[in-house]
Parts: sequence; structure tokens; C-alpha cells
Amino acid sequence: MDAGFDIKFYRERWKAVEEIERQELRAMTMDEHWRQINSIFQFALATGLTRGDDDHEMDVFNRWAILKGTI
Repeated sequence: MDAGFDIKFYRERWKAVEEIERQELRAMTMDEHWRQINSIFQFALATGLTRGDDDHEMDVFNRWAILKGTI
């Protein structure tokens, strides 16, 4: 087996899958998008998933912005 060929084939296959998923998302109606988001939200509520109490996420983004020199 040629490892280089296998890796290339693997990557091309996943690029094709990604493109199909993009096309499916573009073809969805606003109602379908809403139902999908709502079902994820309902799942989170039913399983007790929460965002948590960490309100410092924006601090991290701001710190990275300062380090990158964009602020």
C-alpha cells in the first residue's frame, strides 16, 4: 500500500463530504434551520447541559487581541 496515496484519498474523500454538507445546509429552509437549532436546545435542556458560570471568556478573547496587536 502507498501511504501517500491513502492519505490523499482520505483527505479528498472528506473534502467531498464537507462540500455535500455545505450544499445541504444551503438547501435548508429557515424553518428547517430553526427546528434543528430548537432540537439542539431542547436536548441541552433535557440532559441538563449548561453554559456554566465562566463569564471570563471575553477576557480571554481580549487578551489574545492585545497580544496580537489588534486592540
